[in-house]
Amino acid sequence: MPLFQNASFYISAHNLRDLPPPAGIEVAFAGRSNAGKSSALNTLANHNRLAYVSKQPGRTQLINFFTLGDDRFLVDLPGYGYAKVPQAMREHWQMTLSAYLSYRTSLHGLVLVMDCRHPLTPLDRQMLDWFCPSGKPVHVLLTKSDKLSRNAANQTLQAVKKELNETWGNCTVQLFSSLKKQGVEEAEKIIGQWLFAGEDQVPDTVT
Repeated sequence: MPLFQNASFYISAHNLRDLPPPAGIEVAFAGRSNAGKSSALNTLANHNRLAYVSKQPGRTQLINFFTLGDDRFLVDLPGYGYAKVPQAMREHWQMTLSAYLSYRTSLHGLVLVMDCRHPLTPLDRQMLDWFCPSGKPVHVLLTKSDKLSRNAANQTLQAVKKELNETWGNCTVQLFSSLKKQGVEEAEKIIGQWLFAGEDQVPDTVT
């Protein structure tokens, strides 16, 4: 059974004061609008409608928590970089995301979702700059890898890996396709290690 099969909606927060107490273990998912973040969450959970998917960018406007039980959570952060979002809202989310990524004590790792065809945008780099000083790990999902040839996808993977290692460190990266369900086991293994750190055995995943 997929590691996140039993994920279910827990709570939404618009402001930092609305967040649940930082008592458990959280893994956050962030990414540019329309990079495939919600689709990746749904694919990992083997659930078509866990996270809301829209062809219109900028639809995730809340911090959405999904519980896995035992005080473990997946956190879907608002997509960033959508030009039509009002300036006041953009500034609000910039401040909120920066504070959440920098100071949330229960946050154990960040999954940063990038479109394989357009990786490491200036806003992606800003997210890494906010989060990496915490010393916590980052795992990059290069989504929509099925849109590229195998050779082009692998070239992108190696280029992104090189920049991550040289500039930020403590980052891993992989190719991922929600459409083809490729890269699921690799992502589960890494995220599972964050969620169940210190335990003798990570729950079984799909084999």
